[in-house]
Amino acid sequence: QVQLVESGGGLVQAGGSLRLSCAASGRTFSSYTMGWFRQAPGKEREFVAAIRWNAGSTGYAGPVKGRFTISRDNAKNTVTLQMNNLKPEDTAVYFCAASPRVARPVPYEYEYWGQGTQVTVSS
Repeated sequence: QVQLVESGGGLVQAGGSLRLSCAASGRTFSSYTMGWFRQAPGKEREFVAAIRWNAGSTGYAGPVKGRFTISRDNAKNTVTLQMNNLKPEDTAVYFCAASPRVARPVPYEYEYWGQGTQVTVSS
């Protein structure tokens, strides 16, 4: 079992930055693929970024590539999403997710989810 708690969301102006963190519990955290997803009102949950267990491989959705960076610290059981040059279209609830295996960038590949943190980008 893995429990996930996100933090770091808030309101920021376009062009600004936010840093989201996800604290995970569970002894096997270091073996999990960790991902970030987001869901805007009226839209489906979509993939943002993911990082493999050894941090040797990362993946990003096209709209965030070059602006967002995912990282993890297995010693601290944390995953971070650094978001720079934010745009109004980045406004959404951001969710941290965990998969015990290599996961494709779709929600159903992830078994554990946090409750989400709101990110609002004003124009």
